Amino acid sequence: MRTRFIVDKSVGYFLMLMALTSILAVFLIGFFTLREGLPAISEIGLGRLLTGSVWRPGLEEFGLVPMIAGSVLVTIGAAILGVPLAIGCAVFLAEIAPRWMSNIVRPAVELLAGIPSVVYGLFGMVVLVPLARKVPVAGNSGFGLLAASAVLAVMILPTITNISEYAIRLVPREYREGSLALGTTRWQTITRVILPSARSGIVAAIILGIGRALGETIAMIMVIGNSVIIPRPLNANPLTIFLSQARTLTGNIAVEINYATGIHESALFATGVILFVLIMLINSSARAIMRERTR
Repeated sequence: MRTRFIVDKSVGYFLMLMALTSILAVFLIGFFTLREGLPAISEIGLGRLLTGSVWRPGLEEFGLVPMIAGSVLVTIGAAILGVPLAIGCAVFLAEIAPRWMSNIVRPAVELLAGIPSVVYGLFGMVVLVPLARKVPVAGNSGFGLLAASAVLAVMILPTITNISEYAIRLVPREYREGSLALGTTRWQTITRVILPSARSGIVAAIILGIGRALGETIAMIMVIGNSVIIPRPLNANPLTIFLSQARTLTGNIAVEINYATGIHESALFATGVILFVLIMLINSSARAIMRERTR
């Protein structure tokens, strides 16, 4: 009996050590990034970094507005394309698909999470960029926000689908049975009872998907064009803004870190600090929403 007690306590301490190690790793990454970015934050100023519209390291101009705009717009585009598809897939898997079909579709969706981002980038370059180039707008090179948004939409699909499906399955069976007993159709039950009941979990899934989109780098570099400009419509149609080239915050770090030195390098680390804080806030918001769902 005493041996079993010692083993249980030892395993508990070991697992706690693993958890603390994970927390320590996050803390060290954040501390290192902040330490390296502090010279730029103190010399340039956080306000200038966040509001400056010009990024010219050679002239010591370090405005992040073009990259912030690129990251926000490509994430919005990915959400517009990917969220309806992901939620529809989750509803299908949780409420409609027979077991044999869900056993095929679910692993296929989960497989998307394991595909390397560089493969997504290659697919975007070979398939999506030529398709986007066919849109008859002057100045449209195919590389831009539209192709990047389409790639990101596929990349966030497994995250949103899996969490949304889980949230839908958590809705009590009595809700479904009660709705159907009142004479509603299956579709009305899904749209008016099940989805509203699973709303907080679905919202958390979307927020986590947005965090995933903000952190993507390699695939974006390959299809977005990497021009340090504030995206603007190419003609009078405001939707053509998604045909504009852009650069994301993560892409800016990846493209320039190899040759950056001095204050330029520190400014890239400061960009990493901003991203780190932003993604932590997004993930914390999702966890808070999911916590509300389980109460």
